Amino acid sequence: MKPNTHTALTHEPWNKGKLVGQKAPLKLKDIWAIRVRLQLSNDIRNLALFNLAIDSKLRACDLVKLRVRDIGHGEHIATRAIVMQQKTQRPVQFEITEQTRESLVTWIRYKQLRADDFIFSSRIHASLHLSTRQYARIVDAWVTAIGLDPTTYGTHTMRRTKASLIYRRTKNLRAVQLLLGHTKLESTVRYLGIEVDDALEMAEQTEV
Repeated sequence: MKPNTHTALTHEPWNKGKLVGQKAPLKLKDIWAIRVRLQLSNDIRNLALFNLAIDSKLRACDLVKLRVRDIGHGEHIATRAIVMQQKTQRPVQFEITEQTRESLVTWIRYKQLRADDFIFSSRIHASLHLSTRQYARIVDAWVTAIGLDPTTYGTHTMRRTKASLIYRRTKNLRAVQLLLGHTKLESTVRYLGIEVDDALEMAEQTEV
């Protein structure tokens, strides 16, 4: 029996030619480098998107589907919001800092968005909201613009960034678990890669 050469030729692993693994979080200097670039270019949509992505710590699939009503009422943006996660079907709460609220108000006013509108609509008519693929390209552009390697960073970078900073400052793993909406603490440990990072940090501080 002859092998199915068509299948053999066309089937390729999804990650062929791609670098896979944990995406690195941004450092504070990187956050401000991107934020300042967006402010100077008066890119009000992407500034609001960037700030909300950092604060919310949401997966890309949840972030792009946020509606105005999810974060406040009209131009009044709440200091805290709660959304249902698509992956786990469990609610997760997040804070919305003052600078993020200000950038969102500016964007909502500019677009004259109503409560039921998606915050970040797609520029492609066939889609009602920004797609995860479009969002990924935007993140690539952000990190590339400040001289970072886009293969090392991605949409999960935005989810991990504030969580990683909080863990580094507090070492409170349970708090980070709640903020990320993880059901198991082990998931948070793996997600942040903290065991490896902590081990390396201790090694760096040990002189022999």
